[in-house]
Amino acid sequence: MAENEKLQIIRHSCAHVMAEAVMHLFPGTKFAIGPAIDNGFYYDFDFTDTTTGTKPTEDDFPAIEKEMRRILSGNFEFVRTEVTREEALKLFADQPYKVELINELPEDAVITTYKQDDFMDLCRGPHVASTKEINQQSFKIAKMAGAYWKGDVKRPQLTRIYTYCFAKPNDLKDYLKMLEEAEKRDHRKLGVQLDLFHIDPEDPGQIFWHPNGWTMYTTIQDYMRKRVLADGYKEVNTPAIMPRSLWERSGHWGHYQRNMFITESENRVFAIKPMNCPGALEIFKSRSRSYKDLPMRLAEFGHDVRNEPSGTLHGIMRVRGFVQDDAHIICTEEQVAPEVAKFCKLLKSVYHDFGFDELVVKFSTMPEDHVGDLATWERAEKALSDACHEAGLEYEIQPGEGAFYGPKLEFKLYDCLGREWQCGTIQADFQLPSAERLDATYIGSDNQKHHPVMLHRAILGSMERFLGIIIENFAGAMPAWLAFEQVAVVPVGPDFNEYADSIAQSLREEGFRAESYSNGDNMKSNIKVITSEHKTPYILVVGAKEKESNSVNVRFRADSGLPQKTMSIDEFKAYLAENTKNHKTTL
Repeated sequence: MAENEKLQIIRHSCAHVMAEAVMHLFPGTKFAIGPAIDNGFYYDFDFTDTTTGTKPTEDDFPAIEKEMRRILSGNFEFVRTEVTREEALKLFADQPYKVELINELPEDAVITTYKQDDFMDLCRGPHVASTKEINQQSFKIAKMAGAYWKGDVKRPQLTRIYTYCFAKPNDLKDYLKMLEEAEKRDHRKLGVQLDLFHIDPEDPGQIFWHPNGWTMYTTIQDYMRKRVLADGYKEVNTPAIMPRSLWERSGHWGHYQRNMFITESENRVFAIKPMNCPGALEIFKSRSRSYKDLPMRLAEFGHDVRNEPSGTLHGIMRVRGFVQDDAHIICTEEQVAPEVAKFCKLLKSVYHDFGFDELVVKFSTMPEDHVGDLATWERAEKALSDACHEAGLEYEIQPGEGAFYGPKLEFKLYDCLGREWQCGTIQADFQLPSAERLDATYIGSDNQKHHPVMLHRAILGSMERFLGIIIENFAGAMPAWLAFEQVAVVPVGPDFNEYADSIAQSLREEGFRAESYSNGDNMKSNIKVITSEHKTPYILVVGAKEKESNSVNVRFRADSGLPQKTMSIDEFKAYLAENTKNHKTTL
């Protein structure tokens, strides 16, 4: 058994133990589901009808954990029993959520229960043999949150209790230590500290970018624009609102409507675009195309809006309005493999410039909710698989996780805390250009009409989310090429304000982001602001000696570990130019 699979079994078994502990402490509780998740598990409860008339708060976490340890010390076996549907309904007659799950099972389903101590749960398993296989010091209740039953806002809101759970106590300690560090790096806190952005509670999921944050945002966007144009893309822009008829033909209306904002005008229904692909194909279709025009690489920094539930929103990581570094490659079937390989090369180079060199690739195959026939999907999956081999990529299969229109590759990177982030994707789409959808065609070398393949791809994904990732990765202390303030010039006293101003101005004239702190505050106060509120990479302190020699005293940001040094202005400019040009992640 794989190590990860074993850990997931431990976590799910521990979820049953927590459910038992909760039932002991809060009799009359109704319990729903308790799956294993990354770093632990959760269990959903309905505390509406507890015999005590109360439901737990965070103050009850120690008591629940104590009861869990008491149960674990009993060395109770997890006993699996197969039951009939009638027996299951009788066993869980006082548990409405379990009854609903039982009634939804197929007629020929094998129904099983698992029991440890005096607690029985409806469950497919598997579980550990006994409670002694769960270490009593390897779990910790994390938090409580509201969760609608089956994610439906019209159903009861349950209480979800999240718990961290690992195989060994040291693994839990390491994870808690990582969380402590992640808390310090939280982009929402740094967003306030560095004055990057804010989100109005009355406008959830929409970002108000302040000058500091927008400077970083546009720096990344400009960087990506240069990279894709150099790689053979042409930039386009498509409308923000498009008619229902287009979304129906593309398939999004039937498969994605719940996440779309709908509007009406002149008795017609429109949708604000949640994605950019139909617009790109409309550009392709606007004139006759030949096989000689392919591949056609259309890049778009498309602003999309998706109706995400407010409870899922998280800073700038999960929003409703966002921009993707999107592109659509329209090509022949034979061009899929080389185009995917070319894309992978660009993606790895871009990630390197942001300091991410470790990648994991996931291959997502046909989901249940899909368009198109099986034969077409098999061709699309084979084309993507062949492309991976050509690009020298190893991948893990994610069965049924593809987009409704095609299989995809997902690229996951790791930050300095070892956290995994899914950013880049490329999807092979044989459906959208087909006659049944948007009917895009080109004239082949045989003078006949053919339908192209569309590759949907992004490297950063959501620009907003990616910026959130790198803010946390660098704890707000950005590499010089990304910093909203690259250089702060600080005079030691008012007599040197003019010299400081002239240095800052000469740096700005050469394209650097520099500010002069000739604002009347003393040098110590200015440096405190620069280091704590701006995290500026370079502080140039100037006084009589520097003015006389036309030089600057360079103080590097503390995280660099570099000692301060005196440089001529031209030397410093050359140093900064080299650093930013090569996108160095160190100072």
